[in-house]
Amino acid sequence: MMKNSKDLLGSVVKTAQMGKTGLECVLQAPLRPSLRENLEQQAAVYEQIAQEALSLAAGRNWQVEQLGPVARTCSRMVSRARMGGGNSDSKAAAMVMQGSTRGLIKGLQNLHQFPYQDTAVSTLAQRLLDLESESLGQMRAYL
Repeated sequence: MMKNSKDLLGSVVKTAQMGKTGLECVLQAPLRPSLRENLEQQAAVYEQIAQEALSLAAGRNWQVEQLGPVARTCSRMVSRARMGGGNSDSKAAAMVMQGSTRGLIKGLQNLHQFPYQDTAVSTLAQRLLDLESESLGQMRAYL
């Protein structure tokens, strides 16, 4: 099914919110300072992208779906369970890489289903993809 601008923008919002939620959970673990700083910066970029997408939607009088409370709660529970015991840096990096991979796959699928020339929306979607790709590279050192 082809995506329209509103669908793509909603997906950007939800993916960015999920990324930020996941990182907030991981940041509750004891992490080495360089990893913590990296993850805090990523969380800030996710928040910025989500807010820009919501502002763009509001400017167009669109209601876009956001990440629901059930999804946030499930993400937090899974993160806590996976972070228990052992090398928290390695576990955190692996979880971030898994989340970034899911975000990258979803983002690419959405962009490939988006035939429209809506520069504002596609630029935000591309920024999110770039963040996911960059995250994968940065996390390798912490595995």
